[in-house]
Amino acid sequence: MKSQQKDPQKILQLLGLAQRARRLTTGEELVLKAISAHQVHVVFLASDTGINTSKRIKDKSNFNHIPVIEIFSTQQLTQAIGQPRKVIGVNDPGFAKGMVSLMD
Repeated sequence: MKSQQKDPQKILQLLGLAQRARRLTTGEELVLKAISAHQVHVVFLASDTGINTSKRIKDKSNFNHIPVIEIFSTQQLTQAIGQPRKVIGVNDPGFAKGMVSLMD
């Protein structure tokens, strides 16, 4: 049995698939609202996000026990979902579980 390793490309492909399936919340304010409403299962935060935005997203996510993944740049996230975004929340638990499992 082959052990899974980090595969960033597969995570980006899953993000694109989740976007087409309308299972993502994108943009800082919408993601913050979705986190508060317990509608997000994992958050992707661009590694080049500003300090204030990064702190707000991380604080809200940590308070609600939601993992935050910061391994992609804004350009990579934009290319994956087809929209310029720095913050992406995954609403679907199945997609979220698959993405987090690819991180291990």
